[in-house]
Amino acid sequence: MNKELRFNFFFWGAYFLYEWLGHATIEDEYWRYWVNALVIVPLAFAAAMFTVHFLLKRYFLKGKKRAFWWGFAGCVAVFALIRRAFNYFYTYPLYYPEGLKTMPYLFLPKIVIEAVNTCLIVGVYVMFYFVRAWYEEQRISASLKKDKAEAELELLKSQVQPHFIFNTLNNIYSLAQHGNPKTPDLIYRLSAFLSYSLYDGRQNTISVQQELDYIRHYIELEKIRYGEQLDISVNVFQPLDGFQISPMLFLPLVENAFKHGLADAEGNCWIRLDFTVQDDWLTLKIENSLPDFLPENGAKNGGIGLENVRRRLEILYTDRYEFRCLKETDSFMTILKIKTSPLPLQKEGDQLAYEN
Repeated sequence: MNKELRFNFFFWGAYFLYEWLGHATIEDEYWRYWVNALVIVPLAFAAAMFTVHFLLKRYFLKGKKRAFWWGFAGCVAVFALIRRAFNYFYTYPLYYPEGLKTMPYLFLPKIVIEAVNTCLIVGVYVMFYFVRAWYEEQRISASLKKDKAEAELELLKSQVQPHFIFNTLNNIYSLAQHGNPKTPDLIYRLSAFLSYSLYDGRQNTISVQQELDYIRHYIELEKIRYGEQLDISVNVFQPLDGFQISPMLFLPLVENAFKHGLADAEGNCWIRLDFTVQDDWLTLKIENSLPDFLPENGAKNGGIGLENVRRRLEILYTDRYEFRCLKETDSFMTILKIKTSPLPLQKEGDQLAYEN
């Protein structure tokens, strides 16, 4: 049974019981009001269906308000006369014969009463119908917003590191030509990097430890370019076991530190990553050196990477995060705090510090 049929079944079933038992129990005339309900309820049903599925949809919802109200008035008048005919020609002779002598069939007060009764039940049905339609619209709207957010998240994820892989392959190719012994390890790290992007990155959440391993692979691959010029440290001051985040949430921040902090550096440069946990707040602080001369296009020390993270945070964490960027004369810092509840431990013996 679909929702439309179920709604009508319960609504008209309840109205039938009201017309039958609601009156019969008071006057102890069950057969009389059973017959009455068998006639009155189908008439009300027909009036409601005509109003909703013909008048409302064809006229009211299309802006033809005047045509709708004329049609509704005619509908009420017709069904009021039919109800009056049932009472006058069936109910009066059996249960109220004196009414035939004192009131004609077209007795205006009685017709008005029948019209009001018709309007009331049709109005109640229309109200419930539109409330139900409104909730359904809200449900569909929420579903569409969720689908849109998920699509936007996938797009944001796809923007992470599209150029990095190409550059890394070129660097590995150059090392392989010179027989560098680090080549196999770098190929392994690039493979792990791609595996994470293709598979783990599709999950809703992954452990922070997985994200940290992903960042370490990225750092090792980036060190091909910078070598001894780069001093980098990754420090984890409390266990991260069990904490979950959205995949590839931290990497754009690390990429930003490399791209805008080190790309134009001529001398030594440094990056420091600190992970801390306090209660149910996970904090990542990334600080990087700035070159002595900052190009015009790098003045803001950020760009699409930081905006990518900020937008994903708005979608995923809403009011459960803090995100700040602080620029000094010779350094730039991003601080990200996420409120998340730790899950049961998933790994043991994780390394709590990574130095180079």
